[in-house]
Amino acid sequence: MPNALLNGIRTEYRVEGSGPPLLMFAPGGFDASMDKWENLGVYARIKLLDYLPAHFTCILFDRRETGQSGGRVERLTWSHYVEQGHALLEHLDIDQAHLIGGCMGCCPVAAFATTYPERTLSMVQYWPVGGAGFRLNAYRRFALHTALVETEGLQAVVDCARATTEGFGKEPKQGPWGPAIRQDEDFAKAFLTQDPAHYKLIVASTLRTLIDRDSVPGFEPEDLMQLSIPTLIIPGKDNAHAVSAARFIEECSARADYWDITPDDQTSDNAPQRIIDFLKSVK
Repeated sequence: MPNALLNGIRTEYRVEGSGPPLLMFAPGGFDASMDKWENLGVYARIKLLDYLPAHFTCILFDRRETGQSGGRVERLTWSHYVEQGHALLEHLDIDQAHLIGGCMGCCPVAAFATTYPERTLSMVQYWPVGGAGFRLNAYRRFALHTALVETEGLQAVVDCARATTEGFGKEPKQGPWGPAIRQDEDFAKAFLTQDPAHYKLIVASTLRTLIDRDSVPGFEPEDLMQLSIPTLIIPGKDNAHAVSAARFIEECSARADYWDITPDDQTSDNAPQRIIDFLKSVK
């Protein structure tokens, strides 16, 4: 698996297929590793990677602090995730790309477009996260992690990270940097040298900057409303992917193509072709 040092952080990535470039911001909430496109929920069912590489150069990567990518303890913002994707395009010498995001990957897709509209050919927003349930669950995860730091200290965080193979989403006590702790001994050693009080401030501010509303976070609506980028929106419908979140992106997108279809009706027979047809229609 190739990797690149992007903004000082190792990023695991892979490139499949040929044709116009398609930068893929992975689903999985806070566990956004590239394998989620193939083994997570609806994405395992619709099998996008069985179809898209025949038409596009698919660029997949583990988001920083997930999978085999590295990390850095700092206040995380959506801009950090945008810059990782942008740096990967530069590393691959790609000037413009289509973007697709799944789940929480929809947030950096919209943020990327508002930051680099000249590099964004189109957007596909598959099951955008959002809704009160999404916000409340995110707050619960961060609260569980903070409680472990307060009661048992940073060593307990390292022990928790090493005791699981899951990411922050499924094992929240390990915190957002758990995967980086687990797969990088030097990172783990540096993690333990921090001032716990300072670290808790970073965690608290990260929650506030990442999850700041009951709708889709990641971008300012006024910024997205100024753009004219073709956008396909495919809604989810559960506690983390409210229909209102998909409609919010539609409301903010001047060239929205909203596929009004229920999750149960999204299959490998129709979803990949719907995305391919949309991307090929972009002029």
